[in-house]
Order: sequence, then structure tokens, then C-alpha cells
Amino acid sequence: MDKIDSNNREEWMILSVRQDKKERKLYHLFADSEEPLLSVHEDILIRFRLMKGQLLTADQREEIRTEDEQYRAYVLAIAYLGAKPRTRKQIEQYLMRKLFEETNIQYALDRLEREHIVDDEEYAHQFAAGRLRNSLKGRLWIKQELQQRGVSKETASEATNALDSETELIAAKSAAAKKWRSLKGETFERKRKLMGYLLRRGFPGDIVKEAIKSIDTNEEVDAFEEDDGLLLDN
Repeated sequence: MDKIDSNNREEWMILSVRQDKKERKLYHLFADSEEPLLSVHEDILIRFRLMKGQLLTADQREEIRTEDEQYRAYVLAIAYLGAKPRTRKQIEQYLMRKLFEETNIQYALDRLEREHIVDDEEYAHQFAAGRLRNSLKGRLWIKQELQQRGVSKETASEATNALDSETELIAAKSAAAKKWRSLKGETFERKRKLMGYLLRRGFPGDIVKEAIKSIDTNEEVDAFEEDDGLLLDN
């Protein structure tokens, strides 16, 4: 490398700047070696005004490298978010798979939150409402799904508690009607099986009771309700 002593520090002169052939926003900075001195995102290249003939001290090079890694983690997270909304935890796991250092991952996550690009509370409310409408699952199941996606227990509870009970009842009735057709046995036994099915799908007991009442049969459900009232009272 072309090294110049300045104030007892090594400096490197940039002899060429080459655009990556595959990643068009990636640029390689060369001194006198076949290996690049630095490889940086286009935005970092512009920010630091990196060009042929420029001298870089070791401290400057380290600063640029750190800024570039943080920025690339941020840019990659933005691209990952382009497909669909994600939680902070999901993005963190994605960047970890890409082998970014922890400090750079946290920088990207914190910046995304400051810019309101990542918001676990908003994500939780949107996810819960959409899941209730489209999956025929109840709030208890949805709460577990949110926590599996890295949403805190408190945020998941807040989002699912805000769900509309009437919408949840409609979903439970739809799920009940769909499942009812496939159940075998006497009416009483079919209703018992249906109750277990709806509870497993995360519907609260009061919603389950109303959904079972809506099933169109020729038999009264009073005896069933009396027998299984304790199971439904949750």
C-alpha cells in the first residue's frame, strides 16, 4: 500500500474506486493491493466523499468501516421490511443470519424505531385484526402467535384485548359451522367435540358458547350447556 507517515499515523491513498459488478450500490476502494482497502455502500461513498487520490488514516478507515456496516444493516432491514411488516425481533434474527455484529444490528433497529418504520405496537394491532378476520382463530391463539413473533407479552395482550368481540364471534361461528359438517356421532357428542375444537383455536369460553348455540340442529342445547358450563366458563 502507498503509506505516508503523518503525525506518526499511517495513511493510505485511494488509487482506484471500482463499482461492484453484481451489487451496483457497492464500491471497492483500492490502494496498491489486489484486495480492496474498503468496500462501502454508495451512500457512504458520497457521504465521506471518497475518491481517487484521497488519503485515509487508520482512524478514518475504521470510522468509515463502522458507519458502512451500520448503514448496510439498516438498508438490508429496510429491504426485508419491503415484503411485509415485521417485528423488531424478526428483523434482529434476520440480520443475525446475515452475520452482522450485534452493535450494528442494534443501531439499525434503533434507527428504524426512531423513524417509526418498525413499531411493534402498531404491528401487533394490525396483525391481530387481520388474523381474526382471515384465519378463523380467536384472540388467545393470536396472542400466542404475536409472542412467537417477538412481540412482548404486554403488547400482545393489549392488541388482542382491543379486538372487537362481535368480529370474533362472527369468526367463531364461521369456524364452528365449517367444522360441524365434518364431525361424526350423536349431536351431543358432536357439540362436545366442537367445543374442544373452538377452545383449541383460541376463542374465549363465552364466545365458544355463543358459537355453539348458533349451530343449526333440531335438538335443544340446554342440557349440553348445563353439563359443560364449567368448561366454558373461562
